[in-house]
Amino acid sequence: MDTSTPSEGARCLVTGASGYIGGRLVPELLDAGHRVRCLARHPDKLRDFPWADRAETVRGDVTDGASLRDALDGIDVAYYLVHSMSSTSDFERTDRLAARTFAAEARSAGVRRIVYLGGLVPPGVAEEELSPHLRSRTEVGRILLDSGVPTTVLRAAVVIGSGSASFEMLRYLTERLPVMVTPSWVDSRVQPIAVRDVLRYLVGSAGMAPDVSRTFDIGGPDVLTYREMMTRYAEVAGLRRRLIVPVPVLTPRLSSHWIGLVTPVPASLARPLTESLRHEVVCAENDIARYVPDGPGEPIPFGESLRLALRRVREARVTTRWSSASPPGAPSDPLPTDPDWAGGSLYTDERSRTVDASPESLWRVIEGVGGENGWYSFPLAWAVRGWADRLAGGVGLRRGRRDAVRLRVGDALDFWRVEEIERGRLLRLRAEMRLPGLGWLEMAVDRDERGRTSYRQRALFHPRGLAGQAYWWSVAPFHAVVFGGMARKIARTAETETENEMETENETETETGGGKRRGRR
Repeated sequence: MDTSTPSEGARCLVTGASGYIGGRLVPELLDAGHRVRCLARHPDKLRDFPWADRAETVRGDVTDGASLRDALDGIDVAYYLVHSMSSTSDFERTDRLAARTFAAEARSAGVRRIVYLGGLVPPGVAEEELSPHLRSRTEVGRILLDSGVPTTVLRAAVVIGSGSASFEMLRYLTERLPVMVTPSWVDSRVQPIAVRDVLRYLVGSAGMAPDVSRTFDIGGPDVLTYREMMTRYAEVAGLRRRLIVPVPVLTPRLSSHWIGLVTPVPASLARPLTESLRHEVVCAENDIARYVPDGPGEPIPFGESLRLALRRVREARVTTRWSSASPPGAPSDPLPTDPDWAGGSLYTDERSRTVDASPESLWRVIEGVGGENGWYSFPLAWAVRGWADRLAGGVGLRRGRRDAVRLRVGDALDFWRVEEIERGRLLRLRAEMRLPGLGWLEMAVDRDERGRTSYRQRALFHPRGLAGQAYWWSVAPFHAVVFGGMARKIARTAETETENEMETENETETETGGGKRRGRR
């Protein structure tokens, strides 16, 4: 029986809107007729999303009661989609504080419903035996349920969708390793769910009746071992059958480092994912269907969810990725401004070149850096730096790009993150590799005093302590090769692109002119 209540036009607050699920939920809510307000610590990260002009964005933090108070004012349904993925010892305390603050402010604001997406808990496993991250997810759900506000807690295991961390992990393990020596958890039974079904349940939860306040297990129609999931992926992707040999000696910690080396998913994120697979994660009930009824073909079978995800990857239509959220420990301090900054040493490496190319061609090259296109200089040096970052527990170079052509503020770009874009003029990247300090890289299109196209490049580094000073001076001798080569190659690539465009235009004009002459004869 469907006991939901009409929810058209509900006023919804979405926390975590810059993340993988939140960034996809907002347009779904808007398309369902709801009004959406997004809470973000850095609202600029949301400005380039396709739905940005349809939603309201406010600055705030889930641990800051004052900012939450303003954000929750007039809200009917509040979506809590934030998690700490940190591996530090106090992340559970941070999650607890945030959940309690959010619960208290939601109750004070008269919010009609809280909706939370957590992790599926293995049946029959004591809470103290759960992984720290899954235990924290469970505690957050309990805090929200105890808030006095009717709460929907959705618990999912492995989410399959283009750009999800679980999908990327499955994809790269299967594609890159025809023979795998794997941890014993590959034989754990899992109930994966398509991201489309997760979004459908999240949107549908807004209309639940006030007397519904509980947890719901959500999953797809298939229950598989991780080994079977890899085998099915190989079939859908048209790969040869994979040989998978499980061994008992790979702990979750070792597994996460192994995954970090083989896939783009860093060890810091792979560890909570693998820890959740130590136990069987299968839905104990399917009560959600009473409140959010399934339509034809719903929930989506595992094979179909793989096909949908792969199609989006191949068509470069990945709207959000697991890397949409900053990794644990990523720097967040603002760029020091030149005129009035007084925070200590700020080292810079500046390059500029006159470019015999159109500003448009130069900008296309700048916006296309990273990912498959690389960094236009000394590929071995960039590769070594990426591997060193991986070994140090960082993200390395393999995060790539969300979109092969267009960037937006907040995008991950290998081991950088897009901090600012002035389309056609400036791209500023913030370093997210492991560094003893803060780093930025700016690339800009300009005009010189004679009106010619000019390329400007600036690398900045704010060292932290003696280690930061030592780091800068140890790599300074290589700047001429790496940064100098980068400036030269970007300029040459833009010039070549402009030449090709001119040749194409000339050929078109010649063919058109020839056609006209033939027509006059």
